[in-house]
Amino acid sequence: MSLSGALSNALSGLTANSRAAALVASNIANATTESYGRRSLDLSSRPAGTSGGVSIDRVSRNVDLAVLSDRRLSDAQAGFAGDMQTFASRIEDLLGTSDAAGSLTGRFSAFENALLSAASDPSSTQRLQSVALAAEDFTGTLNRISDEIQLARGDADRAIAGQVATLNTALGRVKALNAAIADRTLRDGDPSPLLDERQRVIDGISAIVPLRTVARDDGALALYAASGTVLLDPTIHSEPVEIGFTAQDPVTAWMTLDNALLSGLTLGGVPVNSSNEGPLGGGTLGAQFQIRDTVAPDMQAALDGIARDLIERFAPGGPDSTLAATDSGLFTDGGAAFDALDETGLAGRISLNPLVDPGGTGTWRLRDGLGAASQGDVGDARLLQAYSDALESLEVPGSTSLGTGASSFGQHVADFYSAISAARLRADGEQSFGAAQNTALRELELSKGVDTDAELQDLMRIEQQYAANARVISTVDELMQTLLTI
Repeated sequence: MSLSGALSNALSGLTANSRAAALVASNIANATTESYGRRSLDLSSRPAGTSGGVSIDRVSRNVDLAVLSDRRLSDAQAGFAGDMQTFASRIEDLLGTSDAAGSLTGRFSAFENALLSAASDPSSTQRLQSVALAAEDFTGTLNRISDEIQLARGDADRAIAGQVATLNTALGRVKALNAAIADRTLRDGDPSPLLDERQRVIDGISAIVPLRTVARDDGALALYAASGTVLLDPTIHSEPVEIGFTAQDPVTAWMTLDNALLSGLTLGGVPVNSSNEGPLGGGTLGAQFQIRDTVAPDMQAALDGIARDLIERFAPGGPDSTLAATDSGLFTDGGAAFDALDETGLAGRISLNPLVDPGGTGTWRLRDGLGAASQGDVGDARLLQAYSDALESLEVPGSTSLGTGASSFGQHVADFYSAISAARLRADGEQSFGAAQNTALRELELSKGVDTDAELQDLMRIEQQYAANARVISTVDELMQTLLTI
């Protein structure tokens, strides 16, 4: 080999060593950076007929696509489970623990006890006022829980709007990065930083909708929902699909997707199934629709059923014989008689009859009857006892949301509380499983990423190779100096 050939050979090695060292430095610096793909240098021998040496073919970005795909699907599953658990815990906290004085069951127990206490001394104005106050506290608790359920639906509606905006922005960003990556690749540049950014963008929406990617020409990626719905595919259409949604504020009990008072999703202007079983279900977007359109309305319906059952137990034809057929009973629908065709949202409207307002002077009607013209025998406890009996009697509820079996009113309250607690426990289990699975996949993904020990070993080999190439150049220099002195 000629001296010039040896020099060229060594210089090619030094160039490769310099580039490899830079990649090792980048790998170590970004060892804990999410969405960073480990870089490695692909080299090849120079073709025959040259002086030898190495050529830099490309910089490879090393990512385990199978693990990445599984982790993204897990992001969506964990996001769905997390949102459902958060909602279930929110409602359970709202009900309070069963033995707490301010809880739903605690308020009902206080009402029952106040009735028993008043029945033991019906002449006591203070005890009658206690009954009115306890009844008012119980209906106020029903009002508050109903309001909070609707606030949760409103929060879900706003979350949907925010997530749809995030998805549309991210899809536009992926489209732009696809173009930039293709351009960089065609110019024989290193698109790795752009690939990192694209992965970061996709990871940012992987919890919202379960995603799958498909490689296209020139380094581009197509994005599909796990259902197979196309979100972005340059081979089909140059633009990403536009996801449409219109937020509603406020959200009330009678607003539903079915009656078109709440918005669903559109893809490219075409309405699609917006439930969690729809094309964009399975992640946090599906969870928010599940909360807004299924879980929260079911809770509201059960609560409305409880309110209806309470009203009907004290309605005309019940324990108070002084009521006319069209009169409001002890409990009213916003101060008026209850209409069986207007049950939706009743828990938010139920109130104590103003005739026995605890702040007024009419609490004697709890003893003598709401329709009584004047006070009767102050020692007559029959109506107060009948009120207690009405709560304890086994009756088939008028609301289908409470089932068809005969139960006491207290049993309906207990069943509602138990259903909420059971839902929260199920959500806890699903959330724990989803989080554990997601953590395991993330750890597996990291294990296939940058290994700093291996990078340092590579750096030592690069140093040795650099020293060898430098020694060749030094030797060539010495030989050339010798030749020049002859």
